[in-house]
Amino acid sequence: MDSTSESLPESPEASAAAHIRATKVRRFASGISVVMMVVCNAVFLFGIWVTGLNFERLVRTPDIYDSRQDICLRLAYQHVPGSENPVQFCSEWLNLADPTGKTHTFQKDAQLKQGADGTFYFDYGPFVDYRLFAVGAFVVGIIVCGIRVTRHVVNRYRLRLEAAARHSVPTH
Repeated sequence: MDSTSESLPESPEASAAAHIRATKVRRFASGISVVMMVVCNAVFLFGIWVTGLNFERLVRTPDIYDSRQDICLRLAYQHVPGSENPVQFCSEWLNLADPTGKTHTFQKDAQLKQGADGTFYFDYGPFVDYRLFAVGAFVVGIIVCGIRVTRHVVNRYRLRLEAAARHSVPTH
């Protein structure tokens, strides 16, 4: 019979020592997890600070003038291809639903276009800045690195505890 397939009965002392080591590893893993959460958040915030990224500009919602709830302050004219005369529109307004009271302005990158039925509409372009995907990849990278580092550190601690236990327990 193979000697590795035989299981030796564990002594109560060895079982208690294994339980203590498992408790130490769990406690260490919890502490490392908390530390890694703080470190990963710090890395994320530092990355945002260094790049100067403005989250309000990553996902844009168009600021649209609504004549029912807004007060127009300034009119502007823009020539639209397909029309004879420049088209008048509100370029600056007060939104009565906005408690800050700041003025809202027409977005410079929005284009005034004429539809097939002859009505005019604003084409605001894409609402998502593609840097948002880079931010998402950065966050995923931080999370993956944090998990891998946590696992590595906890496994290394567990192996060191087991090695110390093997050297300190006398064999008979």
